Amino acid sequence: MFSQRIEGLRPSPIRSILAVIDRPGMVSFAGGLPATDALPRWSGDVEPEVLQYGPTEGEPRLRAAVAEHLRTLGVDAPADRVLILSGSQQGIDLAAKLVVDPGTPVAVESPTYLAALQVFRFYGARFVDLPASAPLTYLVPTFGNPTGACMSDTDRDEIAARVRADDTVLFEDDPYRDLVYEPGDRTPIVARMHGGSWIYQGSFSKTFAPGLRLGFLAASEDLFARLVMIKQATDLHTSRLSQHIVLDAISGPDWPDRLDRLADFYRDRRDTFDAALHRHLGDLATWETPKGGLFFWLTLDRRVDTRPLLDQAIARNVAFMPGEEFFPDGTGVGTMRLNFSHATGDDVDRGLSTLAELIREQR
Repeated sequence: MFSQRIEGLRPSPIRSILAVIDRPGMVSFAGGLPATDALPRWSGDVEPEVLQYGPTEGEPRLRAAVAEHLRTLGVDAPADRVLILSGSQQGIDLAAKLVVDPGTPVAVESPTYLAALQVFRFYGARFVDLPASAPLTYLVPTFGNPTGACMSDTDRDEIAARVRADDTVLFEDDPYRDLVYEPGDRTPIVARMHGGSWIYQGSFSKTFAPGLRLGFLAASEDLFARLVMIKQATDLHTSRLSQHIVLDAISGPDWPDRLDRLADFYRDRRDTFDAALHRHLGDLATWETPKGGLFFWLTLDRRVDTRPLLDQAIARNVAFMPGEEFFPDGTGVGTMRLNFSHATGDDVDRGLSTLAELIREQR
């Protein structure tokens, strides 16, 4: 199951020591820790210890909060199998290091998340289409990037059964699940597996603050310890200050209300963007209004390559993502991903009008 690079990987004794460094009465001559008294005081409610080295797995209280959230989703992930990440992008990198050697088949959707393709390709993966059997299956089933699609109950059940039968590692990437604008089932696939090998990943970037670079993963027992060792070899641990800020936010009594307000806010932006799309590109492309997430996925009526359009669009102060880049085999000509969450008002109209002009010129 595991890549060749894992064979020589061993736990770091220093990291094991740091995991217990705060134990009362502990005297340590082991790690290269600066004196706590010499650390700066960040603000009135942040103790200097937060700026000290910390455990690889993450702050215990944040791991416990994530575990409790996952329990409500039906995911078998106690706190001791939760790993706090330096952004969810790191989780993809850790999984690739764990499983992928040059030539290893990785099953993905087509299209799928561009950065995941970049990471897996960097380690030499050979992409295969679902539902092919492969050592690793990577999915974004809930309001996926780039399409915004949400996988059906039936498809989730079938994938759970297949990866268990094939002894495949399922990597479920789920950063958009809380940005939900219409009813629908979002029960994670890993909650349906009842065993097997899996990684489930989430992020605080979409619901709180991307600049903090904070995500999390949980994993089945056969994978978790190795993922921790790989993180030890990667960045020791995630920013304790970022963890402190996020823990303070998600532990507050208004966090559920924040998620509700955020969904309402983005639903309004989605609807405004959808109306503008109909005004400017209604005769040029087709799309489905996403039920969650941050993206519209457009298919042009005439399949012109959208990659050459990007430079022309940027020259006119408009940016978009060519859809062709999200396909592992380079297909998907005549598609584009448009983010609806950032631009507002007149900028949406101006940008979509410019894109429509460029498409007509290309045709």
